[in-house]
Amino acid sequence: MGKTALITGASRGIGKAVALRLAKDGYDIAVNYNSNTGKAEQTAEEIRAQGVKASIYKADTSNIDEVKAMFKDIRKEFGGLDVLVNNAGVVDDAYLLMINQQSLEKSLAINIQGYINCAQQAALRMAGAGKGVIINVSSVSSVIAVEGQTVYSATKGAVNSMTATMAKELAPRGIRVNAVAPGFIGTDMLKSIPEDLATKYIESIPMKKFGSAEDVANVVASLCSDEFAYMTGQVLVLDGGLSL
Repeated sequence: MGKTALITGASRGIGKAVALRLAKDGYDIAVNYNSNTGKAEQTAEEIRAQGVKASIYKADTSNIDEVKAMFKDIRKEFGGLDVLVNNAGVVDDAYLLMINQQSLEKSLAINIQGYINCAQQAALRMAGAGKGVIINVSSVSSVIAVEGQTVYSATKGAVNSMTATMAKELAPRGIRVNAVAPGFIGTDMLKSIPEDLATKYIESIPMKKFGSAEDVANVVASLCSDEFAYMTGQVLVLDGGLSL
């Protein structure tokens, strides 16, 4: 049996980069997505081109019934599960006085409840094997203040806290849990901002450049490897020095 990894929100951006990087390491990949079937299938095709298996799974991670169905299907297709990368999330920036209830509830549901739903279902399966790795994608916004991100920073702070607690609970079962907190990463979302704002962001980074999705994927892959077999409950900040 080969190794299997589930990456949530893997149809684009950081999630896609992580999926491709783990495929390079020999993992069969379960590609989770919520809306764009075409992009998810494109990711899967690129993974298969590396000589490993890939299947796509449509599920809203904040919906526990959909998550349970996804994990059931993954088990049928791949057997066990070695790695979960909790990546699916939403960013809906708004200043405190402009936050609306619908946006707040959506962010809390996907960025917190979604991570818990997937981690719970993954841990249930990994515990039986006595091993497994869970990586939660956090954000530099969990450790520094960014205007307009009251809700987003709250959810990512929660990710950091749940990572530590999950790690402590699951370590006796052979499951490691860590988090990666990226800074400004050159995904499509960041590329869409005005040039003058992008310049301002770059000037605030000691390394004077944005990170890439591949930079994040490389760190995730390292955390999944046996080289980090004694690390759990940690948050690795990957931000070019922004938070210093």
